[in-house]
Amino acid sequence: MNESSSYLKKLEDFLGGTFHQDIVSPEEALDEFIHDASKKCLLSTIKDCQDFSNSPLTIQEKESFIENNAEIYFPAISLNPLQWFDKVIEEMKEAVKMK
Repeated sequence: MNESSSYLKKLEDFLGGTFHQDIVSPEEALDEFIHDASKKCLLSTIKDCQDFSNSPLTIQEKESFIENNAEIYFPAISLNPLQWFDKVIEEMKEAVKMK
């Protein structure tokens, strides 16, 4: 498995495992992930997210990837998938400071 598919697979697992159909809200799901994750896990997840954000994929490819792996209805939260994803990264960075 090359480096690129490695972070995509981990990102797929993070999005699908955290933002699945049984969550109350995306915010609560992220709070639960942050609460349960170790500092090392958060740092690793942030790195995978940043690798994805900085990847050569097009905006449409990135948004499709997020939509296909996170069970979130983006119009309901008034953000497009990339805006939401950037917010998730920022919230995890803030949480790392507290751990």
